[in-house]
Amino acid sequence: MNAPAPDLRTLVLNADMQPLSYAPLSVCSWQQAIVSVFRGRVIQVKAYDDVTVRSASCEHEVPAVIALKTYRRRKAVAFTRYNLFLRDEFRCQYCGRHLPAKDLTFDHVVPRSRGGASSWTNVVACCASDNLRKGDRTPAEVGLRLLRKPFRPTGFQLDAAARKLPGAEAQLHRTWLDFLYWGAELKRR
Repeated sequence: MNAPAPDLRTLVLNADMQPLSYAPLSVCSWQQAIVSVFRGRVIQVKAYDDVTVRSASCEHEVPAVIALKTYRRRKAVAFTRYNLFLRDEFRCQYCGRHLPAKDLTFDHVVPRSRGGASSWTNVVACCASDNLRKGDRTPAEVGLRLLRKPFRPTGFQLDAAARKLPGAEAQLHRTWLDFLYWGAELKRR
């Protein structure tokens, strides 16, 4: 048996056996997971193979996947820079280029100087050159067209966008894959 690595994480599922979120993926440290199991707050669904932790009197499995005992409703999606970029799939909504977050900015479709709000329905991800080109004018005034009208995303829409990110699946532990429908949608009958 091996001792757990300090950075080992545990997947956290809701009571319906779905992740609380994909963006970011709902995980906790293995230490938090063990405490939650012993306090009876969660159910241990699966343990890591050959990874245990010893106390003074016994040996314990390290939870790989835990599930909440009661269902937790998802909260409304917070209006943050990262969530906005995720909604727009890290793509400039004018020219369509995919860019890393450090190279993206955000743009008010209706400029703030004209009463435009900082809200889901008025802000889009934008590259620096298109943002500079647009300035405090409307897209139509400078000949720009939006790829997609800005909208308030649901948690499920952000989850779907997060699963599409390059390299996202590589960060998943193999033990979690039975609980994440990452690469395929379930077939409907």
